[in-house]
Amino acid sequence: MVLFQFSCNSWLELEPPSSLVREEFWKTKEDVEAVLMAAYSSFAGLDKTLFLMGELRADMLDGEQNQSWNERQLMENNIYPDNGITSWSNFYKIINYTNEVIANAPKVQEIDDTFTDFQRQGFEAEAYFLRSLAYFYLVRLYKEVPLILEPSETDAADFYVSKSNEDEVLNQIVGDLETNLPFAPSSSFETIGENKGRASKAAFNALLADIALWRFNYEKVIGHVNEIQKDPEIELMPSTRWFEIYFPGNSLESIFEFQFNSQLNQANSMYGLTNRNSNQYIPSQKAVEMFAFEFASELVRGEESTIKKEGEDEFIIWKYVGMAPDGQSVRAGIFQSSANWIVYRLADALLMKAEALSQLGRYNEARAIIEDIRERADVPMVALANNPVAFEDAILNERALELAYEGKRWFDLLRMGRRNNFARKDKLIEIIISNVPSTQKRILAAKLTNPLGWYLPINEGEIEDNKNLVQNPYYDF
Repeated sequence: MVLFQFSCNSWLELEPPSSLVREEFWKTKEDVEAVLMAAYSSFAGLDKTLFLMGELRADMLDGEQNQSWNERQLMENNIYPDNGITSWSNFYKIINYTNEVIANAPKVQEIDDTFTDFQRQGFEAEAYFLRSLAYFYLVRLYKEVPLILEPSETDAADFYVSKSNEDEVLNQIVGDLETNLPFAPSSSFETIGENKGRASKAAFNALLADIALWRFNYEKVIGHVNEIQKDPEIELMPSTRWFEIYFPGNSLESIFEFQFNSQLNQANSMYGLTNRNSNQYIPSQKAVEMFAFEFASELVRGEESTIKKEGEDEFIIWKYVGMAPDGQSVRAGIFQSSANWIVYRLADALLMKAEALSQLGRYNEARAIIEDIRERADVPMVALANNPVAFEDAILNERALELAYEGKRWFDLLRMGRRNNFARKDKLIEIIISNVPSTQKRILAAKLTNPLGWYLPINEGEIEDNKNLVQNPYYDF
């Protein structure tokens, strides 16, 4: 088991247990915190995965000559169980860390007299949050996954866990989040990095709102976002400071983000994936067109802010490359790999609420939120008819512009395709096949009428290791 050293301050500089010293571990509250920090650092290490899984199959990203083969296959929907990108093992490593915290924290409290109920409940709440976040990604990627709630600490652990259906997994994590939300920290840490980088009450509510939106439970979405809006420490960044969301990060708008500092060997992947010389990922033509439509007046999210024009028909993703919204100030060496990965921020949560309001027919309230986001971006409001499809399209467009390359787009589109018994399935299929070579478009469009094709296959290595796993039928060749 890898030993992590992960932050500029002590809250992420603790070592998790090694199997070689397990009998010497789980003696103090510091041991519990060490494993919790290992879960945080392991999740942060998935930043590239969260980016790719949230963007590759959507319409805002294009690959260049240095894009890896397995990533190109996923982008073009040539997805097979032998593609390593389909492995879920790193998500389950995080889940096992959190399961260890949940299982062992009460035992440690019996040994360590200094370990208070308040501290234990806080650590457990953070572990439940990270476990729930991991499972929410897994459900959206694979639909059905093994639900493992106990640590694999001994040979007696069950290594052949069958898949649970989506509702069973989501019911479990929603229950865990609701039960532990009262114990989550709330802006009580010493540093901004801790307050934005650890699972606060606002982070719990953001995740619960996201899950509720995925399940089309609109009243719950509104309730959870309302709770976030009550937090005086969280507010939309003014337009003149919008880029501070990305540099230096941990902005007023932030709800939860994974922390990075390349000076401490904590390297984010995003600069390496998106800088001009990487030749891996650039904005798609669709993205350029979406932003270009508003370039004339847009000052915040457009050219030289979210994306930058380098030359004729040459654009790069600027959010993770720049130090300012000027298209000139490239991140200096020590900052190139220090961009935090933002999981939730207020604009994201507000647009979730707008989507929920519009689906309930509360159009004026939804319109007011869209107006706030667009006013902050220095662009005028668009005219909208009072019907849920018009608002759905407008909000999807607004989320695409505001949250571009933050790992949201694919999940937003997938939610659209699933809504109202797949009423807009054809629109999702059209977007998916936009990345596919022309010779494959017709046959893939026919195959993707089966929604199981919108999810990933279980990697063949997992099938070989777990005799009780059943492959997604779409990929059961």
